[in-house]
Amino acid sequence: MLVVNGMYPGPTIEANQGDRIIVNVTNHLENVTSIHWHGLFQNQTNFYDGTAGITECGIPPGQFLVYNFTLGEFSGTTWWHAHSTQYTDGISGALIVYPTDPAPKGFPSWDQDLVVQVNDWYHTFSTELLAAYLSPNGIDGTPGDEPVPDGGTLNGVGQWGQGGDHFNFTVDPNKTYRLRLINTGSFASIRFSIDNHPLTIIEADGTLVQPYTVSGLTIAVAQRYSVLIRTNGTQSDGTYWMRSEIQTDMFTYNVTGQNVDIRGVLKYSNAQDAPALPVAQKDPGPGKKLRDMNTTFLVPAVADVPPNRSREYTVKVAMENTTDGRFLAFFNTTSWEPLVGTSTLLTVHQDGASYAPEGGSLQNSTQFMITEDTIQTVDLIINNLDDGDHPFHLHGHRPWIMGTGAGRYNGTALNTKNPLRRDTVLIPAFSWTVLRFITDNREFSLFLYIAWHMASGLSMQINSLPSNSTQLVIPQQIVDQCSS
Repeated sequence: MLVVNGMYPGPTIEANQGDRIIVNVTNHLENVTSIHWHGLFQNQTNFYDGTAGITECGIPPGQFLVYNFTLGEFSGTTWWHAHSTQYTDGISGALIVYPTDPAPKGFPSWDQDLVVQVNDWYHTFSTELLAAYLSPNGIDGTPGDEPVPDGGTLNGVGQWGQGGDHFNFTVDPNKTYRLRLINTGSFASIRFSIDNHPLTIIEADGTLVQPYTVSGLTIAVAQRYSVLIRTNGTQSDGTYWMRSEIQTDMFTYNVTGQNVDIRGVLKYSNAQDAPALPVAQKDPGPGKKLRDMNTTFLVPAVADVPPNRSREYTVKVAMENTTDGRFLAFFNTTSWEPLVGTSTLLTVHQDGASYAPEGGSLQNSTQFMITEDTIQTVDLIINNLDDGDHPFHLHGHRPWIMGTGAGRYNGTALNTKNPLRRDTVLIPAFSWTVLRFITDNREFSLFLYIAWHMASGLSMQINSLPSNSTQLVIPQQIVDQCSS
């Protein structure tokens, strides 16, 4: 596996809203790497966004890059990771930004924060899996079938076969804890729950939401939630399972020995002669008649009415066989490939508005992008024509989710009152989603966050304010690393 500072997960970075983050990343790998700071806005510093081929070329082996940026108005639960399948092999960690802005009136309080990183896990390096996935016959003889994980981890610890261990938290009774949940996986959504403890959701991808109590919640890849738990359980031994259940609906073949039931332990500090592990095998539920999370019930705690649309674009997502025997991912008719020896940002920095016309265009044969050189409010209609669910992440923005539905978008009325804002949205198979955002940030990319699909080309770019991009002062080290 790949590790950062000898750790997996990598170090958790904690900061306050408005702080400056300075991280020196030295690449001891054999290949180029880069670090993406998921969900951060990076306004004026998008050259530190960490998207190789788009905002930088990546850090060559044996070299380093100092990422140096301010957090601005961002606060909430997020993560950092290599912007390639290197994160599948272990290059990731949590990033927690505490707010300096006051909480909404009447918003619940808590006593302590706990970070929970859950993910699927592979026993084979991602480079081998990716080569097999992209080969003409696919990884299992069927082109397009994604690599299926062997198991998973909870805060870096998991169980497989007869081995493994259990990550555990020791908590005090009669306290309220905020669990910051992050799916740092590569493929599968994960359902999280704690035996005999209801979960009250208060955050989704940095947006505070009205408290919503559930029995469990399913977290798509790259999504984050905060939940509150009250440690008032009455179980005599004081130990409870935390369950991280890997969802198998996207799996197309069997893996020998696979374990999708990953567990950790929540232990009360006053437990007397408690067993090493909880005794319950079947999930007893939260102890109340509650249902799992329905994302349509997530309502921002602070009303945030979106401005009216001034631009509208429609794109379609598909996975298709190509004439040269490959199975690739497409936005419209373009499968993205990273630029070599340069990046989109460097090219736009040099050419400004002349790099691409306003509207949708294709540059360098593999760079599909939408360009807006003035501040506009854009509705991006995404029609998912694939038979699989896809989590999408819009860099540099926290878009409003204006609506979702089955099939292709056909003009259905949108939610303009108080729609949820989040940076990573799951678009189910054969369905549509409308995202609304403002082109006030020189950011570039909309990526799919299933690692295998991203590597097979499922990316497009939003080229905002290219005339202003020429004024950016891009660090010389980033320029030099493009020619290394």
